[in-house]
Amino acid sequence: MKERKSFKYEMADSLLYPRLKEYASKNRMNPTEAESILWNYLKGNFGGCHFRRQHIIGPYIADFACLSHRLIIELDGGYHQLPEQQISDNERSLWLENKGFFILRFTNEEVIGATEIVLNRIKKFIINEQL
Repeated sequence: MKERKSFKYEMADSLLYPRLKEYASKNRMNPTEAESILWNYLKGNFGGCHFRRQHIIGPYIADFACLSHRLIIELDGGYHQLPEQQISDNERSLWLENKGFFILRFTNEEVIGATEIVLNRIKKFIINEQL
């Protein structure tokens, strides 16, 4: 049997992958307003980076991920203020950071009401990574 080459984008937990793939697909088809706004800027080649949306990494789905810069962008809606969700978000962030990712978090309100500030923070990260 021929051994299959492994690619760096294959970071999904194989046991959870079918369920995560279905969930990610639904999320891509039904984005929040903030996700739609940000994706309109990130898609293509924002700042020299290729972003993926609703990308599976291990047991998680990142809202947006640039694998070449090990950057994940998470958008937080109101439910992220709930104590149990904050615990879950912290565990998720620690797991991803231990895998070498840097996480930028923005609230939906920041993306909708201060899009340029959000984009500038993302650009600043990308520029600092390239130096």
